[in-house]
Amino acid sequence: MKALPPFRNAAPGSALWLLGHELRHAWYGAAVNRAGKRRPATTTLVIGLLGWVALHAFAYALLSKLGDAARADRLLAVAAGAPLLISSTFMLSQALRSSVIVLFERGDLDLLLSSPLPSRSVFATRLLGVAVSTGTLYMFLFSPFANVGLVFGRPGWLAIYPVVGALATLAACIGMLLTLLLVRLLGARRTRVVAQVVAALAGAALFLLTQAYNFVSRGSDPNATAHLTKRLIAGGMLAPDSLLWLPGRAALGDILPLLAVVLLAVAAFALTLKRTHRFFVHGLQEAASTSRARARPGGPPRLRVRHSLFDTVVIKEWRLIARDPHLVSQVLLQLIYLAPMLFLILSKGDAPLAPIGASLPLLCASLTASLAWIMISAEDAPDLLLSAPAPLRLIRLAKLAAAAMPPLLLVALPLAWLVVRAPVAGLMVCFAVSGAVLEAGLIVLWLGRPAPRSNFKVRGKENFVCTVFEMVNILSWGAAGWLLVAMTLPDSDMSALGAAAALAAASVTLLLAWLFRRRPG
Repeated sequence: MKALPPFRNAAPGSALWLLGHELRHAWYGAAVNRAGKRRPATTTLVIGLLGWVALHAFAYALLSKLGDAARADRLLAVAAGAPLLISSTFMLSQALRSSVIVLFERGDLDLLLSSPLPSRSVFATRLLGVAVSTGTLYMFLFSPFANVGLVFGRPGWLAIYPVVGALATLAACIGMLLTLLLVRLLGARRTRVVAQVVAALAGAALFLLTQAYNFVSRGSDPNATAHLTKRLIAGGMLAPDSLLWLPGRAALGDILPLLAVVLLAVAAFALTLKRTHRFFVHGLQEAASTSRARARPGGPPRLRVRHSLFDTVVIKEWRLIARDPHLVSQVLLQLIYLAPMLFLILSKGDAPLAPIGASLPLLCASLTASLAWIMISAEDAPDLLLSAPAPLRLIRLAKLAAAAMPPLLLVALPLAWLVVRAPVAGLMVCFAVSGAVLEAGLIVLWLGRPAPRSNFKVRGKENFVCTVFEMVNILSWGAAGWLLVAMTLPDSDMSALGAAAALAAASVTLLLAWLFRRRPG
């Protein structure tokens, strides 16, 4: 891989040369791992450029409507600070993932630390590389507002660039510190799993916080929105002059907040580098030791063979997923969105039954499709199963059950509580969830193509037909759940014709999937 233009003349072994090494991995790594290419595709670059131009057009249309009132500048700090705080949550999630990759998965730190290069320089450039890779996407999203602000006579908005860089640096420092702390507490092997799970939870924390506000405002205080607006105008933690909106005021060009944010990022970087350098090397040595084979347990081999082949296959599939940290984190990211709906179902107030009737089938079908892809399409030894002295139909049925049981078990208790509270509506939701889960598994069983598990994130691009069928199935059962539940509510104007149309769409989708199914073997 050729060096990026700013680093081509850097002296070998220098900090700038090492930083170029980190940025090359960030620039080329995703394309090499997924498609075997040595650089991102030209189409991807063109689409990114067009998207950046479109963001400039959006920023121009938005900023052209802003007035010059004195109060507007105070509220602009809130309008600018809220997206920056939201982005910080996702920056932390990305930083955790990147820290796990650079410490454990890239596999080049042993070579770098055994070279004459100073280990402090290796850690500094690695930490800086995490910060750059973390902030690139958000620099792409926020930079059009800085550029368009300059056109509108607001040169202070160019401070968006250092503010986003400072927030990315803070996220990188926190992510690296959390990763190294987990190494000390849990060991390198468990840290890979826990860090992936924490990153998934951090990515979904914003959604849960917004839903928590909706629940509180719905149940305890019907005037919560009015109170929030009053707090924004008056004093308190949410006032425009609050420290909460310090990044927003810094991004608008306020000198003191800007200096505070930048100096905080520089201090965090220096402190992280100074305090964790030795532990970084120790954590690397512990990570390397985990790759050694464990000693064989003493005594004769103990085999535990279950009486049922069906049970054996189901347990085997669950164990394989539990041993893969990446799959665990990605599956947990889908499960986390069940929490707001469970809160609604179990709350004492009046829950919106129709949205629940649509949301539970959507989430359960999506989770089932993901698990079915892992267990059926991403089978590591398909030839071994085909040649095994066991009925193929039974093996495929066990895999389908292994994919369908976890979503059904997760929502079993909430559905039972919903049936107790609203029997007819609860039974309708149970029907929609069961149908969506069963059809989602069958679509993957019939239309799925063999693929490695590492392609989990890009599985939709590799099998477009199966993806389309999955989406139609999810939407059909979601609509059916909404309409079926709405029909049971008093004073509802929903007719049975809409529910029948949604069920017909789901049935036709299942029939077409069976007609286009792949024949095994």
